[in-house]
Amino acid sequence: MIPVMRPLLGEEEAQAVADVVRSGWVAQGPRVAEFERAIAASVGAAHGVATSSCTTALHLALHALGIGPGDEVVVPSLSFIATANAVRYCGAVPVFADVDPMTGNLTAETVTAVRTPRTRAVLVVHQAGVPADVAAIRAACSDIPVVEDAACAMGSTWGGRPVGTGALMSAWSFHPRKLLTTGEGGMITTDDAELAARLRRLREHGMTVSAADRHAAGRNSVEEYAETAFNYRLTDIQAAMGLVQLRRLPGIVARRRELAARYTALLAPLGLPTVRDPEGGTSNFQSFWVVLPDSAPPVADVLTALAEAGVSARRGIMAAHREPAYAGHPHGPLPVTEHLTTRSLILPLHHDLTDDEQGTVVAALAAAVGLTAPSPSPSYR
Repeated sequence: MIPVMRPLLGEEEAQAVADVVRSGWVAQGPRVAEFERAIAASVGAAHGVATSSCTTALHLALHALGIGPGDEVVVPSLSFIATANAVRYCGAVPVFADVDPMTGNLTAETVTAVRTPRTRAVLVVHQAGVPADVAAIRAACSDIPVVEDAACAMGSTWGGRPVGTGALMSAWSFHPRKLLTTGEGGMITTDDAELAARLRRLREHGMTVSAADRHAAGRNSVEEYAETAFNYRLTDIQAAMGLVQLRRLPGIVARRRELAARYTALLAPLGLPTVRDPEGGTSNFQSFWVVLPDSAPPVADVLTALAEAGVSARRGIMAAHREPAYAGHPHGPLPVTEHLTTRSLILPLHHDLTDDEQGTVVAALAAAVGLTAPSPSPSYR
């Protein structure tokens, strides 16, 4: 079976983790601090605050903004359900906006269409690594904060700069489905020093002095707890793996972009729309999705046919408003979201994918939807 994804891990990661285990300090400590600095520098931010996941990062970001009961936060329905859930964790209401058909992202127009006097923030997702035009959304929403869900976007760029540069707060994921993984884990990046300091307290029960800082000081100090907070810490074990992964990131992005270009060339004769770079940005192609014509069989049937041909694929990006957890949740018209979640699927894409395997994927997809796959060009062999 050709897997839909496979993380790029090796002996360096194993050695880095072993070194931390041998050190005796495995909780949040010096490796986490080093990882925070490295991630922040890589995305052009002043500060990084590591968390246990991107979901907890999103929750902390909204909590720090004072989002609470009675507030509304504009989010895409076309996103992993964690985006909407983070709003609910604060007691607020996620308001689903539609997305651009080419990028799968919120736009200034779709956000403006669902804003109300109760809207307190916008949560913009860089969907599957495709960068959103956050500047346009900020301009349209200059009176409210815009938080970036960059879970999938490590290594993507907008305007020649890394996604996350200049953001109020960006939340990142290090789940194994992402390009850079720590097993589980997340981070918030920001340029605001006071905000970063509060986020660090919030992730560690609200302690004014962290356990790592008390240990480093070499003396007994009594911490205070100024507010009710959370246990959202990353470990040094995870951070050690992340530091190695970060060094691999440029090569990972380059390889995925090479594979995405080859998919695009192979699929072009079939006339199937695929994910592409948006104008003004570059994607890391965390996922490679293709949109099926209405004449094709249902996505579930296509996935079954692909599996029978030895290809592991996935349904396209989910729509939260169609899930039982959000049954009856109010929302406006979401025609693009409905089309993309119903008619798209995600093809295998990982560092070790071979030319022959890509050919197998395209041929199996063509057969499943009743089209004829072309022979690969010699330039792509």
